[in-house]
Amino acid sequence: MFSLVNRVSFPDTKQHPLLTNNPHALVPFLEMEYVDKENLDFTNFTFPRLFSTHLPLSSLSRSVEDSDCKLVYLCRNPKDTVLLALQGVSLYGPFWDHVLGYWKESLERPHRVFFLKYEEMKREPRIQLRRLSEFLGCPFSLEEENSGVLDEILELCSFENLSNLEVNKIGTLKSGQEHQVFFRRGEVGDSMNYLTAEMVEKIDMITEQKLHCHGLKF
Repeated sequence: MFSLVNRVSFPDTKQHPLLTNNPHALVPFLEMEYVDKENLDFTNFTFPRLFSTHLPLSSLSRSVEDSDCKLVYLCRNPKDTVLLALQGVSLYGPFWDHVLGYWKESLERPHRVFFLKYEEMKREPRIQLRRLSEFLGCPFSLEEENSGVLDEILELCSFENLSNLEVNKIGTLKSGQEHQVFFRRGEVGDSMNYLTAEMVEKIDMITEQKLHCHGLKF
């Protein structure tokens, strides 16, 4: 998203901020900005302002609801996230409720919430990047498509490229998290190397019970 909305400001991907900064330094966690602060002032943040968050939809501030900001929700097959899916437990509330909150909102207000599955992003990156650009109101022009801008962004932001950068192998965020923890394997279906057949069956059963009735499938 950072490279997409800032592609005019940083047209040269060989000298891009993502090459020397961890992605979360450029797109900070919203909840971390509130730590040890009585009042929060976003006026010094570069426009367009981008924030990441793990908060469920119901926990976002009223100002989010009242503003014209857009929400991009990225989720993944629960078997590959290993977020204690069997109990539905996560630091930011029940996993199933978390996903369903954004899923339902994306159906009711698709202009406001863009619901994206990790598997779709990996399978068809060009299509999903194009959809994301249209949702954010900065679609690629025909000239950009023909000149390879879309492919340059995909290459810059690829898991292979970002995970091999020195900045993402060393250093920590202000919250104390090491940069390298954000880059593991990035593979779809890798859970099969760790979960037993019984675990897979149970997670699939719970996923069907919790999500399929709402039209959400992985």
